[in-house]
Order: sequence, then structure tokens, then C-alpha cells
Amino acid sequence: MLRGMLSCQLVILGLSPRRPSTDRPTVMITLGIVLALASGACNGVFTTPMKLIPRWKWENIWFVFIVTSCVAMPLTIVSATVPDWPRLLSASPPGAVRAAGAFGFAWGFGAILFGLSVDRLGVSLANTLVLAVSSALGSLVPLMLQGELAFERRQIVLFLGVGAFLLGLGLCGSAGRMRDRQAAVGATDVVTAFAGYAFAVGAGVMSAIFNIGFSLALPITATIESFGYQPFLGTNCIWLLMLGAGSIPNMAYCAYLMRKHASGHLLLGPRPDKTWGGSILMGLLWGGSIFLYGAAAPMLGDIGPSIGWPLSLATALLVANAAGFLLGEWRQAERRAIQRMRAGISVLIAAVVLCAASSGL
Repeated sequence: MLRGMLSCQLVILGLSPRRPSTDRPTVMITLGIVLALASGACNGVFTTPMKLIPRWKWENIWFVFIVTSCVAMPLTIVSATVPDWPRLLSASPPGAVRAAGAFGFAWGFGAILFGLSVDRLGVSLANTLVLAVSSALGSLVPLMLQGELAFERRQIVLFLGVGAFLLGLGLCGSAGRMRDRQAAVGATDVVTAFAGYAFAVGAGVMSAIFNIGFSLALPITATIESFGYQPFLGTNCIWLLMLGAGSIPNMAYCAYLMRKHASGHLLLGPRPDKTWGGSILMGLLWGGSIFLYGAAAPMLGDIGPSIGWPLSLATALLVANAAGFLLGEWRQAERRAIQRMRAGISVLIAAVVLCAASSGL
């Protein structure tokens, strides 16, 4: 499956690993938008198997997911496409390499919080809260770090898109709170929901840090591009560093929980097609979303991370909420809560359109 995804990455792009000789800005921007949307779709659906895996505890699922998405997948893709990646990384600016490692390690704690928030709040509400914080910070902070913050037409449209995104997320979050108030029956439910909200907000901040770290690590892409490789292969090397660093706190925490709960033996339990298969599928979907985003960002111009990030996240939220409805997370919700959620999703669609339009200005 990894080989198929790698081939798809090259075929969809219509590119060889080496830099093409012609410049096609309109085609590249369009393709970048399509890849950002595909990235969001994979991101929005990847947690769905978590609700369908039987017998395993959270730490079992998350451990296999992290090993797949943050270790096995990046190493396989980069080794196959940039075989001399160790030499190229050693030639990259040390500050960019350190930023990738440091921000990736920090993001690892956010990944833990996100997994815990999904376990407590469900797919749709957890994604809504996480993406609310991540969208605003992950879009605007890279512009400030690059010194690109200006009230030009392109950025004004982008700001409108982010504003619409936040409005839609606020509506969706309000609908989720209405659903939770109706479903809560005791103090335990209230405490669990509050912890889930806290985890989601923390995960949103750390998710934004991931995109900020990606922006700071972009000189790695420039170095690898100078050796004749495609820009998206440079971003793949950034993911290798960031995801590898982020896997460390995740695997350590999962190992701690498996020891504490004596749940490690579940990894050898029955029905590996549903347990291992579901967890690996989660890893492939989420890992695929990251590599697709890495391919999309260089195609969207000099502020690609600020355009691609909200575009991908808005799509992810739409897909996650659709998955939440299909999983029955809103089956017992009152009509007013469902109507508010639908209104929020409509605003999010407008946000997607605005963010996509900003890339063509």
C-alpha cells in the first residue's frame, strides 16, 4: 500500500523526482488546491477506524497508528525517492534541521492530546475544536514569521477565509456543546467532557506549532531542490524529521499506559484484521494527508503554508463531521443542535472557497 501511495504521489503530480524543465503556474496552483483538499479528506476520516476497532484500548490503537504514520511511512517514502537523504540533510541549514526536530517533538505532545480528545468527545466535535485553534494560528503565524504580513488583495481574501473558518467552527462547537449538555447525565460525564475540551484546545495549539515548524524548516526544501530534486521531495524530508521526532513522546506515553493498564498483551489478541488492520489504516490515512499537504504547499506560491493549511483543515473538518454523523454521534441530539451544525458546515464551505481563491490572486 505504501508503494501504491508513493507511485500515486508521482503520477498525480505528473512529475519525476527531478525538477521539470517547464513552468506551469496555473496548472500547479490548481493541482496544489486539489492536493490540499485530498489531504484534508484523509485527515478528516483517519480517526473513524478508532471508533470501530474492537477489544483494544486507546494506547494499543495509538501506538500502532504512530509507528505506521510517523516512522514506517516517512522512512519508506523518503528512502525510495531520495536515497541520499542523509547527505542532503547534513548539507541543509542547521537551524532549519533543528527547527524541524524541535517543533516536531513539541507537536508529538499535541498528537497525544488529540487522540485523547477524540476518545472523549467523538470524531466530529474533537476535530472541530482542534481545527478552530490550529487554523487561526497555523495560517497567520507563518506569515508573521516570514515577514509577509500585509494588507494586499491576496492576503485580505485569505484573512476573510480564516475569519469565515473561525465563524463556522464557532457554530459547530456551539452545536457540539448543546449536544453534550443534552447527553450528560452525571458528574462523571461533565468531568470527562471538560477534560476532552481541554485536550482538544491543547491539541489545536500544538497542531499549529506543527505548521509553524514546517514553515521554519522550508530551507531544507530549498537545499534539496538545489540538488535537482522536486520541491515536494524536500518537504518529504522535512516530514521525516518532524514526524520521527514527534513519534518519541507518543510511543513513550503509549508504552507507559500499556504497562500501567497491563494492556500490552492485547497486541497479540484475536482478529488482527480489525485491530492491527484498523490502526494501520489510520496511520496510512493520516500519513497520506501529511505527504499530500507537503506536495501541495510548494505549488501554492510563496505563502503556500498559509493558504494550504486552512484549506486542508477546513476540508478535514467537513469530512470529520460527516463521519461523525455516520457513526451516530449526533443521533440523540436535538434538532436545534443539528441545524446549528449544518449552518456551521455551510460557513466552512464558504471558507474553503475563499482560501482556495486567495491562492490564485
